[in-house]
Amino acid sequence: MKSYIKNTLFTGLLLSSVTACTDLDVDIKSTYTSYPTTEIATEAKMADLYYGFRGPLGRRYTEAAWLSSDEFSAVTFGGNWYDGGNYVHATLHTSNPDDAHIDWLGDITGTITKCNQAIVDLGGDKATDESIAKALTMRAFYHFIFMDMFGDTPILDHVIGADEAVVRSPRAEVAAFIESDLLRAINSGGLSENVNASTYGKPTKWMAEALLVKLYLNWAVYTSSDVANYEPTLTNAKLNDAVAYCDEIIKSGKFDLSDSYRKKFMPDNGYQIKDFIYAMPYDNATAQGMTYARFQYWPKFNNNGSGGAGLFGVTLSKNAGGIFTITPEAADRFSLAGDERNEIILKDELFTYNISTFAKTTTPYLYNGQRVVLTKNITLLTPGDASMNVGDNFNGWNQGYRCIKWGLQAADYDTYNRNQSNDVPIFRYADILLMKAEAILRGATATNGDTPMSLFNQIRSYVKAPTLTTAPTLQDILDERGREFFSEMWRRNDLIRFGQFENDWGLKHVINSAAKTQKWRRIFPIPTNVMNSNTNWTQNTGYNK
Repeated sequence: MKSYIKNTLFTGLLLSSVTACTDLDVDIKSTYTSYPTTEIATEAKMADLYYGFRGPLGRRYTEAAWLSSDEFSAVTFGGNWYDGGNYVHATLHTSNPDDAHIDWLGDITGTITKCNQAIVDLGGDKATDESIAKALTMRAFYHFIFMDMFGDTPILDHVIGADEAVVRSPRAEVAAFIESDLLRAINSGGLSENVNASTYGKPTKWMAEALLVKLYLNWAVYTSSDVANYEPTLTNAKLNDAVAYCDEIIKSGKFDLSDSYRKKFMPDNGYQIKDFIYAMPYDNATAQGMTYARFQYWPKFNNNGSGGAGLFGVTLSKNAGGIFTITPEAADRFSLAGDERNEIILKDELFTYNISTFAKTTTPYLYNGQRVVLTKNITLLTPGDASMNVGDNFNGWNQGYRCIKWGLQAADYDTYNRNQSNDVPIFRYADILLMKAEAILRGATATNGDTPMSLFNQIRSYVKAPTLTTAPTLQDILDERGREFFSEMWRRNDLIRFGQFENDWGLKHVINSAAKTQKWRRIFPIPTNVMNSNTNWTQNTGYNK
């Protein structure tokens, strides 16, 4: 267990485990009777704002983000893991308002409600107090998540009255609101510039600036008249602003790429990782919800088929779902000579791993005496089957490569019901470097002697991959982002910005040929329960049939 989580975050964990509100018309004034006055109590209350994304990020949000991108394709094993089509719908771009992978929006709106109440209880909407600046930053972050995934978003900038109707605003207005909140928080001086255990997992000046960069880089997407009308050739008026805030983060000297790639995603990661600008802390005992290995690993990795040692040299009490297979297109990107990132792909003939170091051994991995050999391409039992059934047997389990980026501990599976202790980075310094390179390639003015190639090669150098000798193209940037941030949260966002979300990958177009033209699927439908609670809303275009 990470001691810094026990020491600095525990006071907020019980609060953050409370189910968030899904009805935006609730009487928010009744939420709290009085605001705590001690520093410890105030920090505990603020923790509910910081960790409102923990649940969605740990599972459902990432199902939507990963499976709708070209990173993963979900399969089913016979009737197992179909779950009403939840996973395969995201894979095939056939999501609907009842799918579980979008049924987390209430967590976001509920936490925005808490941000607004905190601002009121701390003395008003003035952004001069440190706690208010943090609340403003988190309010902007949650609006960003809502807008990015669902399009038009209600601008929740105050405590909603009991009889007040909540309306959704156009995406461009929401983007401007997010920008305003972030600039107010940054310029107030209320956000800490420290990077240590006390600020880890909390909004800092650098987190707010990283969110601004992400907002600005996607500005043309968010301000397009309609999500389906966006084209990557549209003018982005915020590119120089994106570069300016990249430079703020770079010149701070607070972050670097000194940690190895694999180390950053192990169970003992945390505030000491110099690449992390903002991360969501998880702990298998006290801050649960992160279960990435359960879906990304080979499904029977826990043993050798007869109760003996499994893929990681130990016998674990639980197996995995193992239904998230890496698309062949994503797998092909992990082929650069010497690239440490190649090691996150579980492929071909499997060997066992040391669970302490996650180093691959020379011992072949056998299951019931058979060598486990994964195939890059998926073969369904019935071609064109929209349930993505590969069969619930040894052959079916071996369909598709798997991801082992997020290392696990034996206790995760033996004691804590597959909950892991890997913190999940949301904003990284590596992302700042690649976003600056992309902004310059798209037309921003280069600064501080940086070029797209010099920025790009900082990434290649730290992962020991071949460096470029000529300037990268925008496609090079997208491909590199696909390697560097694989299985994090940005690939869907990247594909939309580059105009490639409708491209063909995996079996998506084989089963759902309409995905080529349904550009309205760049955003998800509003969940049914949220629509039922807000009857004045109109469902997103294409999903209201």
